[in-house]
Amino acid sequence: MSEDRAVDDTERIEVSRLIPAPADAIFAVLTDPKGHVDIDASGMLMDAEGEPVEQPGDRFLVHMDREALGDVPLAKYDVEVVITKFTPDEEIAWTVEGRRRPHARHIYGYRLEQAEDGTRVTSYYDWSEIDEEWKRRLVFPVVPESALKATLGILERTVRRRAAA
Repeated sequence: MSEDRAVDDTERIEVSRLIPAPADAIFAVLTDPKGHVDIDASGMLMDAEGEPVEQPGDRFLVHMDREALGDVPLAKYDVEVVITKFTPDEEIAWTVEGRRRPHARHIYGYRLEQAEDGTRVTSYYDWSEIDEEWKRRLVFPVVPESALKATLGILERTVRRRAAA
């Protein structure tokens, strides 16, 4: 039932998958800080603290470990996820703020569209607004397309398991 479709622009990646579940069940995982940890395929998200998000501007804390990527020796660190878009059962997006300024301003998000056999979920990662200082420090994309695809598969599994619980 999974159909991956990838779109790769210069500063944006999108991948899609049909998940045989209603949008509200998927959105429940995406609004839950621990849900982000549960579905992360990059290996960087270790744990999260905070209440489920409900609107743009909501925040939660994520404990990170960059070692999984093996690119920058940051060790363990914390970031705040800041919700930038929030349309229930349709779209959620966020940026990440850490201790370093200026903030990187890369955007992660999900769009959900009702489909005949479930919900088409599109995961996107956009680094088009990255500050020049960050472009000099890191190679973008930080999270590869393969991790976005894998996260969608883990999202499907997580939704299925939560429904069965």
